[in-house]
Amino acid sequence: MGAVVLRGALDGLYRQFDHVHSATDPVHIVRRFERPDDVEIVAFCAAALAFGRVSSVMHSIEALLAVMGPAPADYVRHFDPRRQRRALAPLVHRWIRGADLAALVLVLRRMLDESGSIEAFFAAGDDPRTPDVSGALESFSARALQTDVRAVYGDTAPKPGVSYFFPRPSGGSACKRLNLFLRWMVRRDAIDLGVWNRVAPARLVVPLDTHVIRLGRCLRLTSRVSPGWRMAAEITQSLRALDADDPVRFDFSLCHVGMMNACGFGRAQRDTQCPLRGTCRPGRPSRVRT
Repeated sequence: MGAVVLRGALDGLYRQFDHVHSATDPVHIVRRFERPDDVEIVAFCAAALAFGRVSSVMHSIEALLAVMGPAPADYVRHFDPRRQRRALAPLVHRWIRGADLAALVLVLRRMLDESGSIEAFFAAGDDPRTPDVSGALESFSARALQTDVRAVYGDTAPKPGVSYFFPRPSGGSACKRLNLFLRWMVRRDAIDLGVWNRVAPARLVVPLDTHVIRLGRCLRLTSRVSPGWRMAAEITQSLRALDADDPVRFDFSLCHVGMMNACGFGRAQRDTQCPLRGTCRPGRPSRVRT
């Protein structure tokens, strides 16, 4: 398939989804907030909980925000686990418990105390000369997990729950939720908020989920079959060949095509429901060496 044909098809798909009412998505909860510090905090918490069914994700984010109140950044800055963790205790999102959310708030409080913002904390471990954000994510998560969360967990080691919010590429993780947060913060269009200015969109990596994996394989953006950082980087590199300045702008639309069950990769329906019909190869998937 020619790059020009694929670029044209993906551009058309991007335009179809680049408006706020195109699909239900956690980012629309974040868009309710106007102050940049509130946007950062809500976006991080929303992305951290963005796993599982969309309805469950939306419910869990709203439940957390109901505890945080109308000024989430102020809530984080003044969070006292001795007094306030009880209000978080009833919250549950799959295997995440209220204690894990209290620990997350402690980590975010430390970021604000030390650096003034999540962006500044992230930038402290970033080298903008590197081709992507893998090194910055490695540093960000490692430093985040140095936070003293004994006020929540006691002396438990390793830290349960909260570690899930801070994966690292070196461990093979695709870091889907961290990359989703970065997409929201760095890019600006009808969906993404673009409140950061220290990271170039060209250096972002696609948030790898089951839908992007399916579309990525169907469009031959990756030859890998095992999800992880290498697959995310390979899909991103393929998209970077189509748009070097903004490779992950296609992520929202690709993800939601998958969520609509329109992709026929490896399915009997093949491409009968796919808006990318003619550019994809929805035949039976074959295993390839990774």
